[in-house]
Amino acid sequence: MKDVQNETPFEINDYIRLGQMPHFLCPGCGHGIALRALLWAVHELGWDKDKLAVVSGIGCSGRLSAYVDANTFHTTHGRPLAFATGLALARPDLHVIVITGDGDSLAIGGNHLIHACRRNLNMTCMMLNNEIYGMTGGQVSPTTSGDRFTTTTPAGNTEPVFDACALATAAGAGFVGREVTMQVLALRDLFRDALSFDGFSFVEVISDCTEIYGRKNDLGASPEMMMSQKSPMRPFAYRNTVDVPFRPNAMETGVLTRVERPEYGAAYRAKVAAIQAKEGK
Repeated sequence: MKDVQNETPFEINDYIRLGQMPHFLCPGCGHGIALRALLWAVHELGWDKDKLAVVSGIGCSGRLSAYVDANTFHTTHGRPLAFATGLALARPDLHVIVITGDGDSLAIGGNHLIHACRRNLNMTCMMLNNEIYGMTGGQVSPTTSGDRFTTTTPAGNTEPVFDACALATAAGAGFVGREVTMQVLALRDLFRDALSFDGFSFVEVISDCTEIYGRKNDLGASPEMMMSQKSPMRPFAYRNTVDVPFRPNAMETGVLTRVERPEYGAAYRAKVAAIQAKEGK
């Protein structure tokens, strides 16, 4: 489908279900900022809402699809990419977006993420990384920074951080990017590039959890947490402070990987057409 640049001003109320308001997100949560940037990018691309399909899993991130005025699907824990794979194959006319969290996509759903990257099916995955299981009790997640306190790490986290973007790149995702919620315009532009990519695009968004994560680790209120996203990009993020460094302190943002390769759905349909032609169907 050809994208049409939309020159009309962006109005968030045109893209959300006002009947679902007020939303359930905690004060200062970064997820709302990320959703706004995503919908802003959709608006700039000129996509018809009837051709937009948003699939989400379980957790704080999973609730976001309910607010989008489009075709939406709230699925089981860790499985939004699996559901979205079937949807994208069956309906290549739709723009498929997956909204997931760090626990939803890297823990129980990690295998689905790997194979979604490998297949390179045309869809975009937005992973909201708040370093915690925010909705289900504040347990440690695969992205919780070293030494951080959670309900399941009362003495501080000893596990190294899972780099979702490095995983996505290694698994074969054609487009991989990362941005923080503080940089709204950069996040919108990154989403626009990801949504326009012909293949599987993965965007990690560093999104603050002020209530469950911030309070427990004495990180301040929302303004303080957001300011910490600036240079040097939250020094504790993506670093195992217990033993040897897992990654450098600085966290890369922007487009990290862009590799053009055959999109799975088109390649699959071409193979089916070739078989049918050979059999005279």
